[in-house]
Amino acid sequence: MDFLFSKTIGILSGMLGFRSQRNKIILSNIANMDSPDYKPKDYVFKRDLSRAVADRGQLTLLKTDGKHLPADLNEISDDDFEVVETGKNVNMDTEMTHLAENHLRYNLTVEMLARKFKGLNTVLKETK
Repeated sequence: MDFLFSKTIGILSGMLGFRSQRNKIILSNIANMDSPDYKPKDYVFKRDLSRAVADRGQLTLLKTDGKHLPADLNEISDDDFEVVETGKNVNMDTEMTHLAENHLRYNLTVEMLARKFKGLNTVLKETK
């Protein structure tokens, strides 16, 4: 069945989970905006991976230890993400921008997943 449901569906469903969790964190930031000493949080890849991507250098994927991050996107799980404090005060404009961006990306992922299933549906109908 793996040939029918390619890696794309796994990646897209993982992205839906990520976007959903990030939405909860952003809404928590907005809800706690007036709480004293509250620092906003974000849901991101663990620091090692985000730092490697931020460097924009060549990232050679060589897994020599079991503690290394996965080289295959299908191996990425909830354990590869973490909630981090951004270290700033809550800014309503910033949080609303993050919320809108996250919402658009969530909708894009849903649309891509729907198109994938529509394509599979078409293939199944044509083979009858």
